[in-house]
Parts: sequence; structure tokens; C-alpha cells
Amino acid sequence: MSHTPSPVPPATPPRFTVFGRGSYAESLRIGEILRKETVGGALLVSAAVIALIWANSPASDSYFSLRDFRFGYEPWHLELSLGAWAADGLLAIFFFLVGLELKREFVAGDLRQLNKSVVPVAAAAGGVLVPALIYALVNLSSPETLRGWAIPTATDIAFAVAVLAIIGSHLPSALRIFLLTLAVVDDLLAITIIALFYSTDIRPLPLLLALAPLALYTFLAQKYRRFFGAHAPAAWAILLPLGIATWALVHASGIHATVAGVLLGFAIPVIRSQASGGPDAGPGLAEIFEHRFRPISAGFAVPVFAFFSAGVAVGGWKGLGSALTDPVAVGIVMALVLGKPIGIMGTTWVITKASRARLDGSFKWIDVFGVALLAGIGFTVSLLVAELSFGQGSVQDDHAKVGILAASFIAAILATVVLRTRNRQYRQAEAEEAIDSDHDGIPDVYQPENQA
Repeated sequence: MSHTPSPVPPATPPRFTVFGRGSYAESLRIGEILRKETVGGALLVSAAVIALIWANSPASDSYFSLRDFRFGYEPWHLELSLGAWAADGLLAIFFFLVGLELKREFVAGDLRQLNKSVVPVAAAAGGVLVPALIYALVNLSSPETLRGWAIPTATDIAFAVAVLAIIGSHLPSALRIFLLTLAVVDDLLAITIIALFYSTDIRPLPLLLALAPLALYTFLAQKYRRFFGAHAPAAWAILLPLGIATWALVHASGIHATVAGVLLGFAIPVIRSQASGGPDAGPGLAEIFEHRFRPISAGFAVPVFAFFSAGVAVGGWKGLGSALTDPVAVGIVMALVLGKPIGIMGTTWVITKASRARLDGSFKWIDVFGVALLAGIGFTVSLLVAELSFGQGSVQDDHAKVGILAASFIAAILATVVLRTRNRQYRQAEAEEAIDSDHDGIPDVYQPENQA
């Protein structure tokens, strides 16, 4: 009597780990970036506080006179106020770094692997879409204020990291990388929104002319990457003028000039040389430029922009109450405080369940929730989009800035409450990451056998 073997059940699809530890080199690089952003965040918050105090002091007229002081060459559409120079010019440096960082992540960083990039990229998209929808629903009856739908879409990484430093959080490297990736990706989404929805009176000729210096800049950066990496004065003397020409022509075209910063960042090569490609080829020009420009961005460009943008005359408690009850401010607060965590947590949960993935054993969903709350700190890019939406100094712009400041403060407090309760677990995870039993300079958790 023959026996028919039972059918073999189908194999369970492999499960990947969400928020697993990245490579050691990536962890070191992210740690260095966040240390610099901590200092930048402290300067950013200080500049905003000084601006608020000055704008609401008896000497407030001098603040607004300084912010609105105009200079520049009008035939090239460059006669701008100091506030506009900060928004259009200095923030281009910030977005240049966004372009460098994003390209570096997807070309040579851990995010070149699909299973490591899909969750943070999708979470960032959810963290942009849900806040925009919430703001739009609150302001649906007013086409004039509906224009500000993109204000609550971006996360301010410098402000968020400054909060982490203030509360003494020992957030593990995997969650720090997740937070940084969220911020960089939604900054890119925000600049895309600015290019598509907040560019007016497009002039094709300057835009076409901008392609010439951009193409030459790209060719030289790619062809002579080692030369510019080894000789900083050459990069300042050759590449910088081409970058400024590209920025000026994009500005003259009617497209917001910060878009030029991202394009220039994307043009810089990540790999050290074409012959020795791969992530282990050594620091490429993009990484070298990150080291050169991040202190300028975090230590000067972004704080100066915050100083000229965050100064809003509240008008006492009555004026503050009026601002906070305006649908513009209500929509922003709800979008950043509620929409950001809902979008990030919801998207991460759906992808995790749909892909049969699992959280790394070191973390719980409450940790993801804490990071999602921290992502509700929308400051630099939110202030920029508010000015583009309503015009600097308008009533709606002032109320939007009050909403941004209030929402960022509330998000910071809520994130502090959640993350502080988990600090003991974070210290334990941090201690595990630091153990190097074989004294080879690489912690045990980053050894190949532990990465499998």
C-alpha cells in the first residue's frame, strides 16, 4: 500500500528587521552629523528667542527696519530685503546639504538597501501627507488660507536634536538614523512642493540659462573630484562662482532659489573615484563638502534665517489669543502635533505588517512614537513656506509663525515626556552598542556575525 507524502507547507516569507542597527561606519557618520546639528539647534533656538523678544520690545521698530532693509542689483532681480536674502540665499546652503546628504544615503549609505530605505522613506511621505490633509481640512472653507497647506510638512532636524541634547536622551543610533532620514526626506519633499506649487511668474529664459553654469559645475565636480577634495581653495574659486551663477539665474526665473541648492548638492559625486567605486572607496567629494559646509549652515545660515523669520509681534495676550484661534494657526498646530505622529506611525505600522517585518528587539512601538512626536518640530522650512504662502509680514504669516512656534514647543514637550520615560532602556542599548570584547575598535554588535 503506497503512502502519499503530505504536501510541504509553503515557506514563510523572510522577515526583515525594522530599525535594525546599520553599519558601524554609518553609525559613526550619523553621530558626527547629529553632534554638529546639536550646536546648530542651540544657535537656532537662541536666534529665534532673541528675534521674538526684540520684535515684542519697545524697540520693535528697529527689528522690522533691519529685517526689511533692502539692497542688491535690481536688474538681476536681486534687490532684496535682509529677510529675503536670508530665506532665498542662506537657506540655499541648507538645502545644498540636504541634496548632499540624500544622495550620499542612497548611493553609498545604508539606505541603498531597499529593506532599510523603504520604511523611513515611506514614513517621511506619510509624515508629509497626513499633516497637509489635516491643515487643508481645517482651512477648507477659506481658499486664501488653504494656500498654506504645505507649512506643516517638514521636520527641523537641528531643533529636534537640540531637544534630545537638552533632555539628555540616549536615543540609540538606529532611531537617530531614522529621525535624520525622516528629516532629510521630508525636506526634499518640501523643496519639491516649493518648486511645484510656490513658484510664480516663471521666466523660461533665465531658467534655460541656469543650465549652462549648472552643467559646467557638474562636469568639473565629477571630472576633478579628487582635485577639489584635496584643494579647498580651488573649490571656492571655481565651483562656488558657478554655484552662485546657477542660484542667481534660478532666482531670476521665478522658481524659488533654494531649489538651486538641492540641484547643486545632487551634482556632487559621492564615490571618491569612478575606478574604485563602492561605499568603501573612502570619503568622496560629497562627504568632504558636508564637512566643509555643515558648520556654515548650522552655525550661521539657518540661525540667521531663524532670526529674521521668527520675529513676530504677538501684541500681548490678546494678540496671542487671536493668533492661536485663527484657522491658520489651529491647522498648523493640529497638523504638526497630531498629523506628524499619525502619518509616521501609521505608515510604519502598515508597512511592517504588510511585509511581515518585525521591530528590532531593542525597541518597542513607544520608541517609534517618541521619534514621531519629535518629528512634529517643524521650524526652518515651515517658516519659509509660511512666508511663501502669505507674504512676509502679513497677518496670516504672523499667525502661521505663532502656530509653528506653538506646535514645535508642544511637540518638543510631548516627545520629552515619552523619550525620558525610556531613557533607562536607551542607556542599556547604548551600553550594548559600546561593548568591544575583542578590542578591534568595532563594537561587537557591528561585527558581521551579529549583522546577519
